[in-house]
Amino acid sequence: MTRLSALKSALLATCALLPAAAFAQQTLQTIEVVGVAPVPGAEIDRDKVPSNVETIGARELDHSRAPSLLDNILRSVPGVSLSDQSGNAFQRNLDYRGATASPVPGTPQGIAVYQNGSRINEAFGDVVNWDLIPEMAIARMTLMPNNPLFGLNATGGALSIEMKNGFTYQGTEAQLWGGSYGRIQSGAQTGWTNGNVSAYVAAEGAYDRGWRDHSSSSQVRRMYADLGLRGDTTEFHLSFTGADNKLGSVAATPIQMLNQRWSSVYTWPQSTRLQLAFLQASAKWTPTDAWTVQANAYYRAYRASHVDGNGTEAQACDDNGAFPGEFCFQDDATGAEFPINRNSASVNNLPANTALGAIDRNWTKSNSYGGSLQAANTAQLFGHDNHFVVGSSVDHGRSNFQATSELGTVDGNFFVTGTGVFIDQPQANVAPVNLGAKNTYVGVYATDTFDITSQLAFTAGGRFNYAQINLQDETGLNPALNSRNNFQRFNPVVGFTYKFTPGLTAYAGYSEANRAPTPLELGCSDPANPCLIDNFLIADPPLKQVVSRTIEGGLRGEISGGRSAYAAVAPYRKAPPLVENDGWRLRWGISLFRTQNSDDIINVASLARPNAGYFTNAGTTLRQGVEAKVDLTWDRWAAYANYTFVDATFRSSFSVNDPNRQAVVAVLPGSHIPAIPAHRLKLGAEYAVTDAWKVGADMNYIGSQYLLRDDANTYPKVPAYWVVNLHTSYQVTKNVELFGMVQNLFNKRYYSAGTVFDPKGFNNSTEGAANLVTFNDPRSMLPGMPLAVYAGLKATF
Repeated sequence: MTRLSALKSALLATCALLPAAAFAQQTLQTIEVVGVAPVPGAEIDRDKVPSNVETIGARELDHSRAPSLLDNILRSVPGVSLSDQSGNAFQRNLDYRGATASPVPGTPQGIAVYQNGSRINEAFGDVVNWDLIPEMAIARMTLMPNNPLFGLNATGGALSIEMKNGFTYQGTEAQLWGGSYGRIQSGAQTGWTNGNVSAYVAAEGAYDRGWRDHSSSSQVRRMYADLGLRGDTTEFHLSFTGADNKLGSVAATPIQMLNQRWSSVYTWPQSTRLQLAFLQASAKWTPTDAWTVQANAYYRAYRASHVDGNGTEAQACDDNGAFPGEFCFQDDATGAEFPINRNSASVNNLPANTALGAIDRNWTKSNSYGGSLQAANTAQLFGHDNHFVVGSSVDHGRSNFQATSELGTVDGNFFVTGTGVFIDQPQANVAPVNLGAKNTYVGVYATDTFDITSQLAFTAGGRFNYAQINLQDETGLNPALNSRNNFQRFNPVVGFTYKFTPGLTAYAGYSEANRAPTPLELGCSDPANPCLIDNFLIADPPLKQVVSRTIEGGLRGEISGGRSAYAAVAPYRKAPPLVENDGWRLRWGISLFRTQNSDDIINVASLARPNAGYFTNAGTTLRQGVEAKVDLTWDRWAAYANYTFVDATFRSSFSVNDPNRQAVVAVLPGSHIPAIPAHRLKLGAEYAVTDAWKVGADMNYIGSQYLLRDDANTYPKVPAYWVVNLHTSYQVTKNVELFGMVQNLFNKRYYSAGTVFDPKGFNNSTEGAANLVTFNDPRSMLPGMPLAVYAGLKATF
């Protein structure tokens, strides 16, 4: 008999002996434990963690409720929202408390992400590519704010992802679903164990034509495999994650174009290819009942290539100048011209009144490896319960970044066609790039949670981070890129939890964290030499590291009644009921937080080159607010509501460039940080019509936000919006389930994000002629996806 079966039998036998009145209130509370350190295994009772930690399990990540990993996180985790800079459903940003984990190079990354204890923020830009994570293989995710033990980038929080293995998952499952915009997706997983040996494998594939015009289609292929061995006191796993994805990216579009056609795009092609080979090895040793030792090692090979059709600053040279009949750049300050290629002439034989553009290409190749060693002890200290964790980690990455720009022409559909003429002009900051980057991150950490009384627990700890980032220009023509950068810091954490009753806990904590500038940010930090972000890196005046200081406090609780009994099977978020009847359970929480960042890094537009920018330290920023949530299960109902308020502001004075007005504007203390909505509200409910049939609905409300590059808050905000989604499932047999989803039920038109851009249009191939396709509104927006319907089938064996 399994441990859970024995627990169930004992519980039912006990309940049968209880009087009816006592039975009406008899409930076995769920014991939930969470990991408090990067390597899985150092787990502790959630009610002893002095922060608003959230966990979700595999059931919450089911595709029968939402079409993607990020959509399921949005649905299940209070405080989380999604934003979009790429126009691709597989490449959205995960936002939490004003911090971001984004796949878009150049986005300041404020969330550290781990898979099975290994850091997966990519080595070159700290980006997080959600499309590379096999969704079916995820066992549990933990989002933890206020914890510097997770190292660099944990300024806004950390997300720990634990994958399945043959010891934790047995059986076989396959699913196939599809629907609107050519979407078709399939996946399968199987887990097996035989004595001390286990195996698990999952594979997924997806194709989506995309709803935007032209180049928004995506193809996703990814897999995960794990081989496990265990003995009486040891356990070993070898796992592999692989992916090869092609993603269309359509980015922001001028609002004037969207008013004419909602699916329109502004310049294409725009596409990204991502490839990954990620090998991990982990070991666990339990020499005594109190000690546990974990170790892991990894090797990660990451490849990214990006093609991006854009406008260009190149224009026809003055026929009376030094380079008649060619293409030139012009110095706005002096009016001087210089050819677009310093080595060869570029003959202007294009038809009159041809719009000029460019096809910008870049390639990133990163090989990273490292490992962690961690030990946890749960022995009592001075007769009191105590939980101690100590560990260290090393991450080393070698990256090569290359970029080129080809002069192009733009047609009536805004498609950019290459001319075969490549731009190489350092005076215009557009020249081929070949940059080598080496980064080494070392961390040593420890934390201890001591039970002062049976109700009061005290936590204290910290982590020392050391980061070395070296850049080397491989062309030999741009020595300004060469640099050696070192950053180090000790970040403390301290907090208390107090359990007033078994169902009510208060907590308060303080922590610090830091992030080092990425190689991409360091390579584009010279205001005099702006970069086309993620395409051309020019020079690297020193940037300071970002340091965050967070204060957090709150209450969380749970009350229940009726005849429900829940199994105490941590670590999953919602244990299945042992007895399904008219019982109820209400879980709730409220948290206040305040995070102040010093030397925060932002991207500033260039006046000389409106399509380009540079990174700089912007002084102090503040993100503060409140999170509130409630979850209710009652009879056949399950419902939730959560609300987040984030007040994100600059606290220092500085100046930025307005790419529309072509002027320097002042940012004053109290100005709001762009792209961070102040209000987020999520509501949802699910009802079991019958034992086999369930229906549910979710509503997401996102408040207004300022446009990117509107740091001075002078433009109209991106309007607030709300979206309703539906889902349903029907258990045809024990092994077969049908499910369906509707996204954006009311077909709302909304903007998920926006930016300020230069509306002057495209340069003309005719010397002295006016620009082509000019705009009079400087707002460029990301339109939300219209109504979409999906249906699928899931089978288990």
